[in-house]
Amino acid sequence: MKKTLYFFLILVFLICILCAYFFLPARTIKIFIPEGSNAQSIANILKENKIIFSSTYFRALVKLTKTDKKINPGEYSFRIYSPAEVVLYRMINQKYLNSIKVVIPEGWRAEQVAERLKKAGVIKSEEKFIKIVKEKKLEGYLFPSTYYFAKNTTEDEVISFFMDTFNKNIKPIFSKYKIPDGLDEYKVIILASIVEREAVYDEERPLIAAVYLNRLRKNIPLEADPTVQYALGYWKRGLNYKDLEMPSPYNTYYVSGLPPSPICSPGKKSIEAVLNPAQIDAIYFVADNTGKHTFNVNYDEHIKAKEKAKRERK
Repeated sequence: MKKTLYFFLILVFLICILCAYFFLPARTIKIFIPEGSNAQSIANILKENKIIFSSTYFRALVKLTKTDKKINPGEYSFRIYSPAEVVLYRMINQKYLNSIKVVIPEGWRAEQVAERLKKAGVIKSEEKFIKIVKEKKLEGYLFPSTYYFAKNTTEDEVISFFMDTFNKNIKPIFSKYKIPDGLDEYKVIILASIVEREAVYDEERPLIAAVYLNRLRKNIPLEADPTVQYALGYWKRGLNYKDLEMPSPYNTYYVSGLPPSPICSPGKKSIEAVLNPAQIDAIYFVADNTGKHTFNVNYDEHIKAKEKAKRERK
């Protein structure tokens, strides 16, 4: 008797879902599933966008069918309150023929991101994309990752996907560490963007972050070449004295403190480096011919390191 009742309730539940699917207004919602998303994060996205009734049921369905690793990332369009079984089936079996894979590397500025999206056929207008980024002050928030977009996705939708990915990856880091004195979340991203452009090796990111934090505390100009490159409008190699003297709020040889905004979109490791810097007193560093750096507290030692690096480059 209990078994019969159990199956009857399941049947009623399924009938209710199917009735809702076929008789509720056929409004569709676009969503984006980032690469590497697990069942829980996917279920949350679906539930928040009213695509499924129950995130718990969706996770249970994924577990029962052992399809956690089979869900394809990318952009989808679903009717609201679709049956979880239909949603899961499509996400496993339907790789969109018009989906475009776009890789955004760490350290790219908004113009580079816009150019790649336009060339890939994701957006129609680089200019509109850049305008939105500038108006909403989103330089630094176009999170570096692998994305899957449909052709001719609107610029607003693409930026929304970037922001969702940023929040998913970076917000937990801010809750994990104490923000250094004198900074806030936005300033952390600004400083992390400079670290991103300076660092070649991951193990040096906390060291470079520490140097800049030390200089900020001592009110010493950052003198960071990447900020000058940003002011120039492109990543110029081999800055000259004329470049370093260029008046700009982004020229940290010319002004003290941080630039007014991030200079690129930093990756997770650079942001974490600012929030968890190395415990060193150095206020100078210079790159050698391998991309690694020599760190110093003393100015005379720094000059010696610069001369050595210059000799090694010849």
